[in-house]
Amino acid sequence: MKPARIIVICVAAVAAIGLALVVRAMGSPSREPVAVATAAPVEAEPMAKVLVAAKDLQPGQRLTEADLEWKDWPVDEVNPAFITDGSVPIAGAAPAAAQAEADKPAGAVATVARAATNLANGGAKADYVGSVVREPILAGEPIVSRKIVRAGDSGYMAAYLEPGMRAMAIRVTVETAAGGFILPGDRVDVVLTRETTLTNAGAAESDRAKFSSATVMQNIKVLAIDQSTRAGDEEQAVIGATATLEVSPRDAEALALAKSEGELSLILRSYADTGGPSGRVAAPVRQAAAVRIYRGGAPEVVVTQ
Repeated sequence: MKPARIIVICVAAVAAIGLALVVRAMGSPSREPVAVATAAPVEAEPMAKVLVAAKDLQPGQRLTEADLEWKDWPVDEVNPAFITDGSVPIAGAAPAAAQAEADKPAGAVATVARAATNLANGGAKADYVGSVVREPILAGEPIVSRKIVRAGDSGYMAAYLEPGMRAMAIRVTVETAAGGFILPGDRVDVVLTRETTLTNAGAAESDRAKFSSATVMQNIKVLAIDQSTRAGDEEQAVIGATATLEVSPRDAEALALAKSEGELSLILRSYADTGGPSGRVAAPVRQAAAVRIYRGGAPEVVVTQ
């Protein structure tokens, strides 16, 4: 073999070996660590507990435990007017609530004091049970003070009344109010006791007083005793000078007439006996009639009902 051909073969072999080494180096994984891009951990957004309506609420409806629920709400989206459980501080909540209380009419000192307490602990759901809805509230909508009326707030009695009903107060005493055991929310009958003075036909006999009593109202709801619309948890009796009753417009007229005729007494009804008809009794109260009877020639006046 010629020397020139041998040289060419050697050069080709060396080139082939070098090419193989290069290809091997390119195909093998690098020993150096490869930096892997990782997303920065996302910090969880703080959430607050906001009191919302569990279902659609209509004006005049009294709130129960089932009507309210707590809902997680982003802290940044919580309006200062929302009611929270107080577990997470809400920026601006205290000034806004304080201003709202300051804008209330004079005479709401108790309400302002209660609001200050709520600002400190955020309030509780139980504090709003028994409130009356003033404006429609949709399910899931936060409860705000302007849409409800809490017991003791101005306008509570007007919102507490059932549609078409009226509130009327009558004077009571411990004796005429079942010893003070009649509480707001109870049902009562109203009994009228009146006196009729008649003069006997005989001039020698003096005037005689005749008394009669009759039930004028039955199964009437007691709205308040004095200015208390809700008895305390530990209260067994409430003694007051007036009782506010829930009556229809026609019943209010009859009750006003009965007030002018004599003394009214409230008769407490059993809880098991509150499902009957409510309002004036079927038979209206009749005026006492005097009948003159002659016995042995002597006239005598007898009062009949």
